[in-house]
Amino acid sequence: MSGKDVRRLDRVIIRFAGDSGDGMQLTGDRFTSETASFGNDLSTLPNFPAEIRAPAGTLPGVSSFQLHFADHDILTPGDAPNVLVAMNPAALKANIGDLPRGAEIIVNTDEFTKRAMQKVGYETSPLEDGSLDGYSLHPVPLTTLTVEALKEFDLTRKEAERSKNMFALGLLSWMYHRPTEGIEKFLKSKFAKKPQIAAANIAAFRAGWNFGETTEDFAVSYEIAPATTAFPAGTYRNISGNLALSYGLIAASRQADLPLFLGSYPITPASDILHELSKHKNFGVRTFQAEDEIAGIGAALGAAFGGSLAVTTTSGPGVALKSETIGLAVSLELPLLIVDIQRGGPSTGLPTKTEQADLLQAMYGRNGEAPVPVIAPCTPADCFDAAREAARIALTYRTPVMLLSDGYLANGSEPWRIPELDELPDLTVRFAQGPNHTLQDGSEVFWPYKRDPQTLARPWAIPGTPGLEHRIGGIEKEDGTGNISYAPANHDFMVRTRQAKIDGIEVPDLEVDDPHEAKTLVLGWGSTYGPITAAVRRLRKVGESIAQAHLRHLNPFPRNLGAALGRYEKVVIPEMNLGQLATLVRAKYLVDAHSYNQVNGMPFKAEQLATALKEAIDG
Repeated sequence: MSGKDVRRLDRVIIRFAGDSGDGMQLTGDRFTSETASFGNDLSTLPNFPAEIRAPAGTLPGVSSFQLHFADHDILTPGDAPNVLVAMNPAALKANIGDLPRGAEIIVNTDEFTKRAMQKVGYETSPLEDGSLDGYSLHPVPLTTLTVEALKEFDLTRKEAERSKNMFALGLLSWMYHRPTEGIEKFLKSKFAKKPQIAAANIAAFRAGWNFGETTEDFAVSYEIAPATTAFPAGTYRNISGNLALSYGLIAASRQADLPLFLGSYPITPASDILHELSKHKNFGVRTFQAEDEIAGIGAALGAAFGGSLAVTTTSGPGVALKSETIGLAVSLELPLLIVDIQRGGPSTGLPTKTEQADLLQAMYGRNGEAPVPVIAPCTPADCFDAAREAARIALTYRTPVMLLSDGYLANGSEPWRIPELDELPDLTVRFAQGPNHTLQDGSEVFWPYKRDPQTLARPWAIPGTPGLEHRIGGIEKEDGTGNISYAPANHDFMVRTRQAKIDGIEVPDLEVDDPHEAKTLVLGWGSTYGPITAAVRRLRKVGESIAQAHLRHLNPFPRNLGAALGRYEKVVIPEMNLGQLATLVRAKYLVDAHSYNQVNGMPFKAEQLATALKEAIDG
C-alpha cells in the first residue's frame, strides 16, 4: 500500500462521459456492479444518443453514465456529479454545466486536439485558458497510457486505444476502493473467445489502478462504507428496471402455473425485455419477435385465448398502433399485459430519453368505452412487484392491463432484495371445465359471458375443451351467451358492466406519509418517486412540514384517494408531462391540484423539486 491519504465520504456522484463508441455505458455498468457487490446503496442514470453511432466528437454524440452511491439509503442518481470523467472535448462541454464548483474533472488530454476542440466550439483549450480554475482538474493522457500499457500485446494502435475505458475504470476503482475481482472475471467471460482481447483489457484495467496508486496527481483516495443500515436482511443484487420487470413476469407465470408468451416488436427503451425473456425457455417462456407492433399484440392476444400469461412490450408509439387490439382484448375480456416503457414524444420523439406522457393514452387511447387498469412502478426494483401485480389483476379480473414504466426506470438500476419463493402470492388460475348454466328446459350449456359475482370476470375457456366452444370477435356480445348482439339495452349493460369490473378491482389504500400534520401534500406516480422523496427529506430536514403520497394504481384509483386529498389545503403533483395526473385528479375529485411539470427528457432533480415545493408551502 502507498502512503497516500484515504478520506471517508458518505456518498459520491460520478459521471463517465465520452463518445457513444467509447464504452461509457459498459464502464459505468461494471463500476456499478462492483459497487453493488461492495454493499453500497446506489442509483444510476444512463444517458445516451438515439443513434446507434452518433457522429464522433460531437455534442449530440455524447454518451454518459451517472452513478450515485452511498453508505446510507439514497433515492436518486444525484443532482450534480462530484466527479466527471471526460473522454473528449465534447464530453467536457456537454457536461460541465452540471458540475458544482470544486468538483473533480478527469480529462483525456490526448483527445484535446485543435480540430476536436473546434468541432464543439472551443476556440482555446479549456485545459489551459483558466475556464476550469474553479474545479479540481486532473489531466491524464488516457489514450497514450493505455497504448503504452498494451505494447506487449499483438494489437494495432486502434485496437489498443479501445481499452482506454478500462484504464479509466481501473483509475476510478483505485480512487474509490472498488473490488477488482468481479471486473476481471467479467472481462474473461465477455471475451472468452478472444483471450488476447480479454488479457489486454485486464492489463489496461490494472494499469489504470496502478497509475492511481503511483501518480502524484492523485494524492487522495476515498472510501464509502457499505450501507449496512439501509437494507433489510436478505440476498441482494443490482438490477435495472427492465430486468426486474422481466423477472417479475417470469415469477408471475410460475406462480400462476401458466406458460409465459411475449409477442413484441423491438422498440427503444423496451427491447431489453424481449432480449431477456428470450433467454428463459427453461421456465416455459416463449418469445415471438413479430414483424410489427400490431402483429406483436395480435399474437399475444391469441396466446391469451390459448391459455398463456400473455404480454406485449412497447413504448408510446407502439401503444398507438396496438390500440385497436387492446380494445379487442377489452371486448373479449381476456388477460393481457401491455407494458409501455414510456419515452419522450410525440411521434418518434426522443427514443432514449424519459417522459411520463402516456398516462392519458393508457386511460383513454382507444375507441369506445374501453377501460383498462393502469399500474406504474416507482423504482427500478419495484418493476418486479409491479409486473406481478399487473399479472394478478389481469388473471383475476380477465382484463388487459397497462403497465407504465419509463426510460429512467428501465435503464436505471438499484439494489434489489431477491424474494423467497414463499413470499410470492399464489396466482393459480382455474380454467372452465364444463357447462356453467342451466337452461329452462333443464339442459346444461356453457355461457362464455356468465360472470363471477365478486370479480365480474367471465370464465376462461381453453380452445379444444369439449363442450366449451364459443364465439370470439370484436362485435358486441350478448350478456351471458356471448352471441352477437346489436340490442341497445344489451350494449348499454355490457359497457357499464365492463366499467364496473374495472372500478371494482381491489387495490390497496393509498398510504400518506405525514409525520407532522402538514397542510401541503405532494402526490406523485411512477418514476418521480425518488426525486419527490429526496426533496421531501430535504425540506423536513430544515424544519418544513410536508406530506407525501405516491400512486401505483392509476385506474382504478385507491378508494381512499379522495378522502386523503381532502385533508390538505394544497396538493402539488410533479409530473414529467404537462399535467396528466393532475387533470384526472381535478376531474374526479374536484381538487385544485397544482401541477409542477418538466418535459426535457431527464428526471427531476431533488433540489429543483425541493425549491418548487417550498414555494408551494409558502405561497
